[in-house]
Amino acid sequence: MSVWTRACRLVSRYLSEGKRLDHLLEAGSANLEPGERRRCRFLVYGVVRHLALLDAALKAHLRRRPRPLLRAVLLVGAYELLEDPEATPRIVHHAVGQARLLLSAREAGLVNAVLRRSAITLREWASDRDEGPSAMARRFSHPEWMVRRWLAAWGSEATKALLAWNQRPAATHARVVGGRDRTPLPPFFRETPWPGFFRLEQADWEVVERMLRAGEIYLQDPATRLAPEAMAAAPGEVLLDLCSAPGGKALQLAEAVGEEGRVVAGDLAGPRLERLKENVARHAPGRIEVVALDLGQPLPAQLERAGQPTVFAGVLVDVPCSNTGVLQHRVDVKWRLRPEDIPALAETQLRMLRHAAAVVAPGGRLVYSTCSLEPEENAGVVERFLAESDGAFALEQAVRSLPWESGCDGAGVFRLRRREA
Repeated sequence: MSVWTRACRLVSRYLSEGKRLDHLLEAGSANLEPGERRRCRFLVYGVVRHLALLDAALKAHLRRRPRPLLRAVLLVGAYELLEDPEATPRIVHHAVGQARLLLSAREAGLVNAVLRRSAITLREWASDRDEGPSAMARRFSHPEWMVRRWLAAWGSEATKALLAWNQRPAATHARVVGGRDRTPLPPFFRETPWPGFFRLEQADWEVVERMLRAGEIYLQDPATRLAPEAMAAAPGEVLLDLCSAPGGKALQLAEAVGEEGRVVAGDLAGPRLERLKENVARHAPGRIEVVALDLGQPLPAQLERAGQPTVFAGVLVDVPCSNTGVLQHRVDVKWRLRPEDIPALAETQLRMLRHAAAVVAPGGRLVYSTCSLEPEENAGVVERFLAESDGAFALEQAVRSLPWESGCDGAGVFRLRRREA
């Protein structure tokens, strides 16, 4: 099976099953060579990233909705046309040849006709500069409610910049674990404005994977540095990192507290916790203690059962959120998210923040972090928490990363200080 047809089958499964794209791709491309896996990911993520635009262009030339596998073949072909309109004849010819292997002869003929017409439609829409929410939602392939929400919050120019950012394939960044001096870096590691973070350009992925296995580097976006930096950890401190998986922030905290300090990293029992354990074992063996913790429930009894302290100098809680700041990486989130999810998430986040606050020592820090751009999930949650804390906590620092300005993922980070006893 070619990479192209593998991508079509994965897109078909995504359309039919609605599973999270990263989980689907991880399982569906596991036996591919690294180069093939990257090509497969490029095609699948590209289709889902531009799904609304591609679907609209195809629908204009279809009489009825095609079955999932035919729709997937059309979408993969249409995405290639969007990426390289000058290569239309070659792309259509290849798609038709693959369709003959995957579909019926009649459907292969349909692929030929629809893709040729859709190529023209996509070129026309690419030059469309309509500023209306509906046209922007189609051109940038986002739900219209999301576009309207951002237009109201930031205006037209910032919203277009964010939409364009989300539609670009995400750069890959690596953080050197333990500091740059430990590892002589290959030439494809490019300097960034963020100390310790490097952008990988035209990387030798065999070298990258070897460095990952050795625990020398950790792949993460530079925005993830904001919450550990806000903690302002001191050597020797004992810190708690909640909702810790996959572990990048815990690693940064462990480096900050040093050999004399300790980090307890907690997450829900299950696959996320197992991934956290694997990353800690690879990158910081013996320096981070991993425990199963449910932040939806009070923490002191859970920590006590796990043999851990019940108060900490600093607690970091990176809450589950809408992920609207990381849509460049998580391209399928925008198709799952609904407007009503945001206030519901804010309620969950407030409850988690209350539970995290209960284990902060007098005079200690509580860092609240999201990868959302939505004010209800960021300042809104913090303001509600402070209002009900009756002066027990005070806001010391608030940091916001807006991708079109920062050049990395979106995030909101707030450091609160507990009043001394």
